[in-house]
Amino acid sequence: MANATTGNKPSQATSVAGGNMANIGKSITLKGDLSGNEDLVIEGHVEGRVDLPNNMLTIGANGSCSAEVHAKTVVVVGKVTGNVSATERIEIQATGLVNGDVAAPRLVVAEGAVVNGSIEMGTKKTGPVAAGAPSIGPAPLPPAERKALP
Repeated sequence: MANATTGNKPSQATSVAGGNMANIGKSITLKGDLSGNEDLVIEGHVEGRVDLPNNMLTIGANGSCSAEVHAKTVVVVGKVTGNVSATERIEIQATGLVNGDVAAPRLVVAEGAVVNGSIEMGTKKTGPVAAGAPSIGPAPLPPAERKALP
C-alpha cells in the first residue's frame, strides 16, 4: 500500500511540471554526488552534493539533505543542512528547515519556515561590488560633477 501512495505523489507532480520526475523514497540513503536531467523528489536522506541545473528539486516532508544543493528550482518541505542555490526560484514551505546559505533570484519563505543562514537574492554580479559589503548612502558623483560643486 505504501508504494501505491508514494506512486501517486510523483505522478501528480509530473502532470504539474510536465516532465519526468524521479523519486528517492523514505528508506533510501544516498551518499555522494547526485546529478541528473530530470525533476527529483527526495523523501529519504541524501549526503554530499546535489546538482540539477536544469530541473526542479523537491525535498519532501520526510526528506532530509546534508548537501550543497543547486537546481533550477528548489522546494523545501523537509530539512536541508547545507547551502542551497537556484537559478530561478527557492521555495521554503511552512514545515521546511534550511541550515545554510540561500541564493536565488526569487525566494518564497512561508510563515513557519526556518532559514538559518544568509540570503542572497538577485542575479549574480561580478567584480568588486559583488564581493564587498553593500554600500550605504547615495552613490558617489561622477568626476565631472564633483568638479562643478563648490
